[in-house]
Amino acid sequence: MGAISSLFGYLLNALYSVFNNYGIAIIVFSIILRIILIPITIKQQKSLKKSAQLQEEMKEIQRKYKNNPEKLNQETIDLYKREKMSPFAGCFSSIIQLVIILSVFWLVSQPLTYMKRIDPNVISEYKTQLQQEGSLSGYAEIEIINRFGAQDERVNLNMDFLGLDLSKVPSNNLNDWKVYIIPLLYVVSSVISIKITNNFNKKKKEEQKVITDGTNPKEEPNELEAMEAMNKNMMYMMPLMSVFIAFIAPLGLALYWFISNILIIIEKVIIDTVIKHKEEKENA
Repeated sequence: MGAISSLFGYLLNALYSVFNNYGIAIIVFSIILRIILIPITIKQQKSLKKSAQLQEEMKEIQRKYKNNPEKLNQETIDLYKREKMSPFAGCFSSIIQLVIILSVFWLVSQPLTYMKRIDPNVISEYKTQLQQEGSLSGYAEIEIINRFGAQDERVNLNMDFLGLDLSKVPSNNLNDWKVYIIPLLYVVSSVISIKITNNFNKKKKEEQKVITDGTNPKEEPNELEAMEAMNKNMMYMMPLMSVFIAFIAPLGLALYWFISNILIIIEKVIIDTVIKHKEEKENA
């Protein structure tokens, strides 16, 4: 993770040197990162659509070979091979998202190490001084910036963004109403993102109902349905977990997540529209 945080730090520091504002640098950083991840997002969207289309075939295979587990497994494998699908395609995307979340968290928590690349001895000296003063917090490098940035250019970062101090941690500043603005915006954007995803899934199910003949209404949920339920739970759990982390992390992280959410919403709408248009063109 440290290597990825360091790589992200090079980019964020280059952007900061251009804009001289931590908030603007994070916004541009978020945009660049989302652009880099577009191929993975497109692949994920296609994979989700393909999985929905395979669901009815999986139901038929499970019905046909429910008393023959060996044949059921073989037919399932053959189906995935024939359709050039991997049952673990969604896991890869989730792993990448988790790696990025942790890497960015470390980046904004330790900007002097990963972004400014300050000599560790300098950081250690300032930590010792803060410890002697009794003001050393969980985010030592953020505290060093706030305490010594004005007198030492090496550890100075302009973290004022539209009147918001991106170095502040909401859980440590409960009486400051400003610290809730960005996390609340993130929550709103997460709700919108979930609603859009649910609408897409609802449309897919309606399309499947038109294709199926309505047989076996009491059939037990198959593996794909169980996977869909798990993905749905993860869809709700990730924003909840992120909100908790954003509450105990510097506001720079919440700003990154909020901007990323807005970009993801735009991506979902555009990519789904393009894929749907392409499918309609191929079927015409």
